[in-house]
Amino acid sequence: MLELSDIQSSQEELQDYYAQLQAQHVTPAWIGGGISIEPRSEAVPYLWRWRDVRPQAMRAAELVGTQQAERRVLRLTNPKLPGVASNTLVANIQIVMPGEIARAHRHSAAALRLIIEGRGGYTVVNGERVPMYPGDLVLTPNWSWHDHANDTDAPMIWLDGLDTPLVRMLEAGFYEEYHQERQDFGAAVNASQWHYPMSEMRAALQRLAAANTADAGEGIILEYTNRLTGGSVMPTIACHMQLLRPGEETRARRRVCRTNYHVVEGAGFSVVGDQRLDWKDKDMFTVPTWTFYEHVNTGDRPAFLFSFTDAPVMKALSLYREEIRS
Repeated sequence: MLELSDIQSSQEELQDYYAQLQAQHVTPAWIGGGISIEPRSEAVPYLWRWRDVRPQAMRAAELVGTQQAERRVLRLTNPKLPGVASNTLVANIQIVMPGEIARAHRHSAAALRLIIEGRGGYTVVNGERVPMYPGDLVLTPNWSWHDHANDTDAPMIWLDGLDTPLVRMLEAGFYEEYHQERQDFGAAVNASQWHYPMSEMRAALQRLAAANTADAGEGIILEYTNRLTGGSVMPTIACHMQLLRPGEETRARRRVCRTNYHVVEGAGFSVVGDQRLDWKDKDMFTVPTWTFYEHVNTGDRPAFLFSFTDAPVMKALSLYREEIRS
């Protein structure tokens, strides 16, 4: 007959055994904290207000030059995490002032730029000059050469999203500086694979709104797709833009992925877990994994929410799941 074994050892014997294991750098799994029934993130929901962050970015531009800082970046830091917005993805604010450049380099981490403020300026990706206007999405996939320049008369400020924490956890990070400060421009292209203008995304969302084809409870949402593969923009990061019409509310749902949001335009609030995050133009907030969230547009104009997430990683590993609150 097969059955569970019941061995009653004394505490003295067990402690002596555990001490022997510790000396040999071995740990018994049965005293290691048990099995997780469902994901529980160390991260917490949090919102960063643009009215607070922008002055700090401007102050950074007064105190630190792009000669002193490889990238003049402010890291949006989750209160419960060490220097990152979420466990696998960072959300940073970068500023390049008129006449400045940020030198060329490349790294294993994949990166995106969602332009918040400016009148132009550009990023050079593998020799291609990519313009940067508010709401535009610019990609710098992993191990692609990239540098930034501001040839306008106003500050350029954008949201950086990178998978640096994931790459670091996998111990797969490499970094290399270009042989000169800036890349030379290559031949112009008709349709850049690195650039997604906000004007095109806005028009596509408005067409769907006019046709009233929204998914009930989700609003109108489109994923940016890789122009070559048709999949997510990068293997580790998916990007979306969501349109919420005035008064519109989404249904509460949760997903096994980490998501960082930027409010391109609009005013409203999101309920994330048990917290209400009131947002308006250019604010940013984070949604931890497997945490219920819902959005509400309380304004009198459409709200546009940009988001980036590590869902492609979770799906590739067959770990992704989604649940709508009943």
